[in-house]
Amino acid sequence: MTERQPDLADLDRAHPDHARPETVASAYGVGGDVAFGAVAPPIYLSSTYTFAGYDAPRAYDYGRAGNPTRDLLAEALARLEGGAGAVVTSSGLAAIDLLISGLPAGAGVLAPHDCYGGTLRLLKARAERGQIALSLVDQGDSAALAAVLEQRPALVLVETPSNPLMRVVDIAALAALAKAAGAQVAVDNTFLTPAMQRPLALGADYVIHSTTKYLNGHSDVIGGAVIAADPAKADQLRYWANVVGSTGAPFDAWLTLRGLRTLFVRLDRQQMSAMVIAGHLARHRAVARVHYPGLASHPGHAIAARQQRGFGAMLSFELAGGAQAARRFVESVGTFTLAESLGGVESLIAHPATMTHADMGEEARAVAGISDALLRLSVGLEAEQDLIAGLDAGLAACA
Repeated sequence: MTERQPDLADLDRAHPDHARPETVASAYGVGGDVAFGAVAPPIYLSSTYTFAGYDAPRAYDYGRAGNPTRDLLAEALARLEGGAGAVVTSSGLAAIDLLISGLPAGAGVLAPHDCYGGTLRLLKARAERGQIALSLVDQGDSAALAAVLEQRPALVLVETPSNPLMRVVDIAALAALAKAAGAQVAVDNTFLTPAMQRPLALGADYVIHSTTKYLNGHSDVIGGAVIAADPAKADQLRYWANVVGSTGAPFDAWLTLRGLRTLFVRLDRQQMSAMVIAGHLARHRAVARVHYPGLASHPGHAIAARQQRGFGAMLSFELAGGAQAARRFVESVGTFTLAESLGGVESLIAHPATMTHADMGEEARAVAGISDALLRLSVGLEAEQDLIAGLDAGLAACA
């Protein structure tokens, strides 16, 4: 007889379905080791598993198809997002690719024109091969959005807040429009995580994460995840992930689960500092514009306040002195480290035009509104005073 896969009750007897998200993040799977009673969940690195006998596979047979450590993380993420199931992938882009590669050949995909550069590169590569029909649109432009939805795309990809301009999309409103047009909706929730935003509760069909970022939180893992609202769609994703081999490594899953334990306290502290920094930058004469939904002046502030628990720890700003000022700033800034990525305990600064969004090309960046004077901040856990002092050192060089 084939042994069944462990379910939520097996993995988390100590924490029932009504456990609050903070409890799920900090303690999901704790004390669940039936072999030795380990408090911390063990890591299973084996690539293969014994059969009980002839034609008698156990709950796990091969690591690509299933792994107890990876599944524990997947179940935790599914519960945090309020989903029916999740697949943990080798990267955030692998999570997006898993979703779009399961669409019928030539299916329409509607994506934001100002999305993350890696996402845009992936979507364009799939479109060039005829695997999807890609439409890039400003999702804040209702007329442009309606025109593309009339073409009845199969999938609408949403990024809110957007990377790097922090534009906010009304998930519930867009989901209603998309479903009326017969499209499924996938929301990239990397910037906010389920600690700050739960897109499935607002009508999305899927949530996508680069677990590399806030979920892991320590800049030492590359990973991703897709969470589905519908059980059948979750099963389809698991099946397809095994077919194409996009599942993540057990050790990466274990590290991410360990990082998940502190997600809520990390992000709460980081967003407090981000709000202070956004206000400080907005008042500085060397800064032309600040993009942070927590500011009342932000165009998406009201929507963000309605659909988010908080405003997150990502922000961007434009220097009044243009590209040369940006160069001087990054050469003089303190505390912040010049590097790509985000969501770690350390504060990072990126220049999107020459880093994360360089592949877009100058013309596409101009259309998206990504100027050479734009800088993006990922606010970490350092003291606020040190972060502001570091920024002031950069701003002083722009005078």
